[in-house]
Amino acid sequence: MSADGGLDASRLASIIGPLRRALLAGARAAEHLPDIPDAQIEVIRALPRGVVSSPGELADRLRLNRSTVSNLLTAMESAGLVARRPAEGDRRRVEVLASAKALALFDRFDEASAVLVAEAAASLSVADRSALAAAAPALERLSAALADVRAAGRPETHPAPSIREEAD
Repeated sequence: MSADGGLDASRLASIIGPLRRALLAGARAAEHLPDIPDAQIEVIRALPRGVVSSPGELADRLRLNRSTVSNLLTAMESAGLVARRPAEGDRRRVEVLASAKALALFDRFDEASAVLVAEAAASLSVADRSALAAAAPALERLSAALADVRAAGRPETHPAPSIREEAD
């Protein structure tokens, strides 16, 4: 066996993108969800229920330029997806939190995604469903490793394309 465990990285990478796009499109259609650009989705995912962050902290966490985050937050605030408020104890500092609207959209998306995956998986063999269940922890670790690679030196140079741009 090879040092990489027989992993065909090219094949895996070619599967993940279309799988993700199919899941996004299916969940969006099932729940009549708006087309939210990927960069905005990253911001909302970084602000789960109860989490408040400064724009600078968001930029650092997401490895985005501060000006990019500022522009994203302006658009997202206009769309009702985030709220900005003065920080408690330091009114010169701004805090950002996901709005109830954004959190509700993400709850609907996550629920619709789970239903779609369950329905599609039900059409697979027991062996395939078992393989998927066994692969979930490794895919979670792969996701974290990809984030680490990005954080280690692949700075963001362009905002992420919108979901619509990826599908075109």
